[in-house]
Amino acid sequence: MRCAICGAELPDGAMFCGECGSSTSATPESRRRADPRPGDTTILDPLERPTRRQSGVVSVPVDGFRAATAIDSGAEHDAIASEAPPAAIGSDAAAGAETQTATSATEHPSRFVLKFSTGETRTVFGTGLIGRRPLPQPGEQFDHLVQIADRTLSVSKTHLEFGEHEGTLWVADRFSANGTVVRRPDDGALRCEPGRRYLVPRGSRVELAEQSFVVG
Repeated sequence: MRCAICGAELPDGAMFCGECGSSTSATPESRRRADPRPGDTTILDPLERPTRRQSGVVSVPVDGFRAATAIDSGAEHDAIASEAPPAAIGSDAAAGAETQTATSATEHPSRFVLKFSTGETRTVFGTGLIGRRPLPQPGEQFDHLVQIADRTLSVSKTHLEFGEHEGTLWVADRFSANGTVVRRPDDGALRCEPGRRYLVPRGSRVELAEQSFVVG
């Protein structure tokens, strides 16, 4: 018996999950909060969707997981830090600047460049939402709200959530109307199960209906 929310093993007859605290009768759909805005997303033909696969689903945190891209991310961060202009030795202002830089590096160790099919590019860190008009639910806080200009209305208002796990970006479909597909390097299409987090290494392509972005 497994928890439908986090996937943890549960003893027979358990009423609640010891890992995430969810009821054993809870499902990702039942945990979804309703979007207060009226829906106006254009539904695409479901027959055009790629074949659904179950591999690659990750519930964060993942004990013992360390992606190779985390090493690349750390090297990229070191390169960015090395480009900072040198400060005068012995200056109080320089010491303060170094402290501030170190603090910033600790708070945001990984940055990702999202290159959208619309021609826009966004550099992100931490957490965020992506959609035509992304809106956090009450009590939610995110570092970024990334808006996509989609005249076809195939992308939902709040389509996708993203975050970072040990130097690798993850995405989770927010129960969008047309779904989310991940294409990792040297891998086929993987349709995201709503409410689940999927790791997307740098170089992966994330498709949001008729729009997409590449993770760099």
